[in-house]
Amino acid sequence: MKIPLAPPTFAGVASDSDLLMKIVTSQIGACDGKGRYLHWDKLRHLTPPEGFTVEEYWYCIYIARHKIFKKLPFVDKDGRPMQYCVPEPLWQKIVWISENATGAIEGDKTVKDEKTQKTYLIRSLIEEAINSSQLEGASTTRRVAKEMIRSGREPKDISERMILNNHMALKFISEMKNEEITPSMVFELHSILTRGTLDEGDSPGAFRKVEDDICVFDRNDDTKPVHIPPKASELPDRLSRLCSFINSVDKDGEYMHPIVKAAIAHFMIGYDHPFVDGNGRTARALFYWVMAKNDYWMMEYISISKILKESPGAYMKAYLYSEVGDNDLTYFIDFQLDVVVKAIQSLHSYLADKSRQIKETLLLLDRHEFKAKFNHRQIFLMRNALENPGQEYFIATHKSSHGVAYETARKDLLALSGSGLLKRYKSGNQDVFVAPPNLKELLSDV
Repeated sequence: MKIPLAPPTFAGVASDSDLLMKIVTSQIGACDGKGRYLHWDKLRHLTPPEGFTVEEYWYCIYIARHKIFKKLPFVDKDGRPMQYCVPEPLWQKIVWISENATGAIEGDKTVKDEKTQKTYLIRSLIEEAINSSQLEGASTTRRVAKEMIRSGREPKDISERMILNNHMALKFISEMKNEEITPSMVFELHSILTRGTLDEGDSPGAFRKVEDDICVFDRNDDTKPVHIPPKASELPDRLSRLCSFINSVDKDGEYMHPIVKAAIAHFMIGYDHPFVDGNGRTARALFYWVMAKNDYWMMEYISISKILKESPGAYMKAYLYSEVGDNDLTYFIDFQLDVVVKAIQSLHSYLADKSRQIKETLLLLDRHEFKAKFNHRQIFLMRNALENPGQEYFIATHKSSHGVAYETARKDLLALSGSGLLKRYKSGNQDVFVAPPNLKELLSDV
C-alpha cells in the first residue's frame, strides 16, 4: 500500500499577507463541498473553489479544522500530541447512529420479541467472531465455523481456534461491560482472543518485548513497513493512559460522544500495537466494549468486521491518514462512523428480510393443526428447513443457537418430528432430525 502523501507545510504563508488574509477570511469549512473529511492525499486531486489553488484550498480547510481541534491525552511515538475534531457532517452521522443503535429494533413484531432478539444476538456474536478472524487471516468457511460454535466441538485448526476465541471474547465483553476497563482486563481480552494461536514462545495477554521488533506491513508486500509502533518500553504507560481515557467521565464543556471515544480506543490499540499478534482483533473487541459500556446495546447485534473485511485497504488507510496528517484522528473516527452506519443498515436489512421470511413461513404454518404449539425457535428452524432440504438438526446445536436449556431444545425438535415436519433417526446414541425434501408440500397440504 502506498503511504499517503503528507500535507503541504505552511512555510511562506505567514510572510505573504495577502494570501494569509485570503485564507483567514474564507468561508471554507473543515470538510469539502460534499461534506467529506478528506486527507490531502485525496483533496489534491479535486478541483478547488474558484479563485483558489488546491494548496490554498487545503490551507483554508486546515485552518477551519484547527479552530475546532481538541487535544487528546495521547502522543505519537515521537512525543507529538494527537488531536481530533467533530465537524457538522460527522455530527450528523453520530446523531443517526444514536437514533438507530439505542432505540427499539424496527421491523415485524415477531422480530421485536425479546426471545427472538436473543436468537439474533447469538447469530451476531457468531458473525462478528467469524469476520474478525477472517480479517486477520482465518480461512475456515462460515458454514463450518457456525457448525463448530453451535455444536460446541473443539476447533480442528488455528483458523477455527481464532474464530472460537473471538466468540468467547465477545461473550466476555457482554459479561464485563459494566466494569471499568483496566490493563489487566485488556490482557485478559487479548489472552482469550489469542489462546492457542500464537507462535511458540509468544505469550497471550502480555506486552510485546523489545526483541520482538514489531512492524505493520503492507498486506500485499511483507517487505514494506507502513507503520512502526512506539517502543515496547512505553507500552505500560500508554495502555494505562488509554484505560483512564476510556473510563473518564466528561467534565463541563468537554463532552466526548461514546462512539468517538470507542473509535479512538480502537485506533490507539492499532497504533500502539502492544501485542505480538492479535492487535486488530483486540482493537475491534475493545471498540465493542466501549460502546457496550455506554448502553449502545444494539451494537451487540452488528458486525463491524463484516464491513471492514469488504474494504481492508480503506481500513489501513484510515490509520495512515491519521498518522500522516498531523496526528488528526478524525480521519479514523470518520471512517469508523461510516462502518457503523453500514453495519446498522445491514442489520436493518437482515431484520426486514427475516421479518418477510417469518411471514411467509407463518402463512404455511398457519394452516397446520399444531400451529399454536410452534414457538419462535421452531419457526426459525422451519424456515431454515424450507431453504435447506435434507439439512440435519441436532438437539445440542438447536440449544446453542437459541440459548435455551437442553430439554427445551429437545422438546422443540420432538414436537416438529412428531407432527411429521422433520424426520427423526438415531446415529449412535444421538437423535438426528432431518428436513424432508417435500417439507413445503407437507405444510401446504395439511
